[in-house]
Amino acid sequence: MSPTPWQDLRVGDAERESALRSLGDHMAAGRLSVDEYGERSAHVATARTRGDIAALFADLPEPRPLFGQAPAPLAPPPPPPARRASDLVLPVVAVGLVLVGALVFRFFPPFLLIPLVIFLVARGRSQRWR
Repeated sequence: MSPTPWQDLRVGDAERESALRSLGDHMAAGRLSVDEYGERSAHVATARTRGDIAALFADLPEPRPLFGQAPAPLAPPPPPPARRASDLVLPVVAVGLVLVGALVFRFFPPFLLIPLVIFLVARGRSQRWR
């Protein structure tokens, strides 16, 4: 009997890993001994085509290796943390101190704003890239 076209297709690492997982499931269910699992795993590692792997599962029920199916999608990343009111306390206090100092001493040194601006810019960038 000649192989069908799907059996002639080459396999990659994903198909081999799927076959190894299926063999492990069969061994855990008691359908394969440790020796049989070792022999079949060695054949899976050297398999070139889907037919090579399918032959190893001819006498076994489901689960069988998945050919050509994409792995399950990854979970989406968690949403960025929401800004809290406590995140604004330090900048508001700093601005308040600068303004109080300017009103009380009637002197407003502009160099006091430089650290505040650097802090706010750096904080905004770090929040944006999380």
